[in-house]
Amino acid sequence: MNFRLRRRAERSDDLAAREDPYNVTNASRIYFLPNLMTAGNLFCGFIAIVNCIQARLAETAANGEYNGATQADHYRYAVWFIFGAAAFDTLDGRLARMGGRESLFGAEFDSLADVVSFGVAPALLMFYLILSPTQGILWFRNIGWFVGFVYLLCAAMRLARFNVITNPLLYRGKKESSKDFIGLPVPAAAGTVASLVLFLLNLADSDKSLKSWALALPFLMLLIAFLMMSTVRYPSGKNVDLQTQTRLQTFVAFLVFIGLLSLYKEIAVLVAFLGYIFFGLIRHWRRPRFPQKPK
Repeated sequence: MNFRLRRRAERSDDLAAREDPYNVTNASRIYFLPNLMTAGNLFCGFIAIVNCIQARLAETAANGEYNGATQADHYRYAVWFIFGAAAFDTLDGRLARMGGRESLFGAEFDSLADVVSFGVAPALLMFYLILSPTQGILWFRNIGWFVGFVYLLCAAMRLARFNVITNPLLYRGKKESSKDFIGLPVPAAAGTVASLVLFLLNLADSDKSLKSWALALPFLMLLIAFLMMSTVRYPSGKNVDLQTQTRLQTFVAFLVFIGLLSLYKEIAVLVAFLGYIFFGLIRHWRRPRFPQKPK
């Protein structure tokens, strides 16, 4: 009898250990496909940083090129790699949720990759292109590094707060019913910076001057940094799947947007990101601050 009770207790302890997310085995478990997507996210972020550095080398080169590409080409490569990192970031979360393979290791790995792809890479991109002594305005030389650091700091803190909010130990089985993000998501912040840089690069091809536009960029980066750490709610899209239904008007509007995106890529992408930012702000301002008393 004592043997059976002991075996039952051992099985119960084994089951509790398997369900504990902080168990050594569970915490270090690597699910192949979701973490492969996260590795792709980190790779894109790293290559974006490399292209930012190569753009600076091309700027100082005698022929204006580095590895057969001009400064503007390297910046464009960096922008598209940031977009690629965002695509991988979307896929890793989707695959993890679809397969029921979410893990603490995957969450931490994803956040570390996001710091590189959506924190360091956009900060360097904006600093090198706009806030540098050659491209920007003279007084940016003293504050450019600080603006980039504030953006990076808020991105890292936003990711840390997200990990705390979604920690399974804190929820104890109870999750928030809302599917919204609290604060501007880091990929959306990086996408806004990248799309703005892409727009300015295409503008510079005809105008050859960024100084008139550069005045607004530090303030936009500070606004994005503030929104990442704010409590403004933004739609996440996590509940959109193959079974999601929508109204006819929404479906037609989405098709129109896809058409505009294919025709006016740089402008449409920038408008989409800015629209997402201000949609959250307007919805936040229109939300009642105090609960209404029942009549």
